[in-house]
Amino acid sequence: MKQIIQDLTKEELAAKIKPAFRAKQIYDWIYHKYAVSFEEMKNLPKAMREELDAAYTLAPLKTVTVQDSMDGSRKYLFELHDGHTVEAVLLLMRNREYHEDGSVKHQERYTVCISSQVGCKVGCAFCLTAKGGFMRNLTAGEIVEQLRMIKKDNDIAANRRVNIVFMGMGEPLDNLEAVARSVKIFAEEEGMAIAPHRQTISTSGLSSKIEKLGKMELGVNLAISLHAVDDELRQQLMPINKAYNIESIITAVKNFPVNDRKRVMFEYLVIKDVNDDISAAKKLLSLLDGIKAKVNLIYFNPYGGTEFKRPTEDDMKAFQEYLTKRGLHCTIRESKGLDISAACGQLREQELEGEI
Repeated sequence: MKQIIQDLTKEELAAKIKPAFRAKQIYDWIYHKYAVSFEEMKNLPKAMREELDAAYTLAPLKTVTVQDSMDGSRKYLFELHDGHTVEAVLLLMRNREYHEDGSVKHQERYTVCISSQVGCKVGCAFCLTAKGGFMRNLTAGEIVEQLRMIKKDNDIAANRRVNIVFMGMGEPLDNLEAVARSVKIFAEEEGMAIAPHRQTISTSGLSSKIEKLGKMELGVNLAISLHAVDDELRQQLMPINKAYNIESIITAVKNFPVNDRKRVMFEYLVIKDVNDDISAAKKLLSLLDGIKAKVNLIYFNPYGGTEFKRPTEDDMKAFQEYLTKRGLHCTIRESKGLDISAACGQLREQELEGEI
């Protein structure tokens, strides 16, 4: 099987391709011109293009389907070389704005949510991805290619920066080596040039891996999928809490290197009549005492067959106000893609059941 060329950092590619300056040209074709074949790389000698084509693949993913939301978000289902599928989402966070004279005041602002595994081992009760079980890790190139394909499909220029969240299918820290490699490839100045401070790794709380990530000093942002304020409830929602309880997560977070201008994000999926009352807000405030934290409240997005329900807007606002009035930075994530298969894993589930 051919190696995915997007698995390689620029330095690794330069070590394999002689003369080394050709690596810069290849990187330019891949990440700036969004080439889909080596034959397109006309400034490379024909023999080199043939050698590259024999040794590497440039198209490890295939788009199965795309769903467009009225809010501008787009959800992608990609097929891998072995027939497995993963999801990624382009989120439009801000529309283009114009001055009165018609000139552009602000460009669109995008965040891209990408997957790191086919399926997931964590098995959260509220997550549809867990229903299909775990198949395998993605390579760094398969992770990187999700963003490259989305940028190409939406005509997002190479010099336009986007924010990346490793928050799609899978537990990123369960595939730490490939995720760390993809962070470096994303950040390559002559590639996508997406600085680590624009990249957020979201984890269900693998304490030992949080510590390992911190020691790598990648400069990425950290987000913790907390979702409960005591071990009993968290263990019901997230079985992984048996191995990594809340205390171990908090300890790991306190030791994680955080940029002075940044905060550790704690994601709190709010589920009606499960974790949405003020008593939970009080416990959360106490739990995060002493941590430079930001809480992101997330509406649960219902999907077919789930027992959980979406909280009311009043309960969400009350939860937020309790925390903010006591000094804890707290936001409510704007729901995106409610008119499409918004829940993570839902599009893949439809494909597996032959609905798309």
